[in-house]
Amino acid sequence: MNLGKHYIALTVKDIKASKAFYEKLGFVQDQRWGSVEEKWITMNNGDSMIGLYQDMFPQNILTFNPENARPVYQSLKDQGVEIESEQNMQKEGGPCHFATRDPDGNPILVDQHF
Repeated sequence: MNLGKHYIALTVKDIKASKAFYEKLGFVQDQRWGSVEEKWITMNNGDSMIGLYQDMFPQNILTFNPENARPVYQSLKDQGVEIESEQNMQKEGGPCHFATRDPDGNPILVDQHF
């Protein structure tokens, strides 16, 4: 099962302050995804990626971006993993995502962009 690139989606109080902080750590905003005005952005530093989300999620989320989320989804369902939410998983192609939690309640999002 290939989960693709992973990152943490951080719940932040002030998107501008958080962006400025992570820029000091060498992160650069990825212009393809989100904007400060939309209150969500992704940032990269080499192979490291983080998402900053203001007023969108109640807690931090571990996120995976596989090329094809549908086989991952089916494999987890076949193994009895509870899926909390899903969108477009039954369609043949295109963007889709689903969410689950690990045994300690940490949220996990599997998000296919294309």
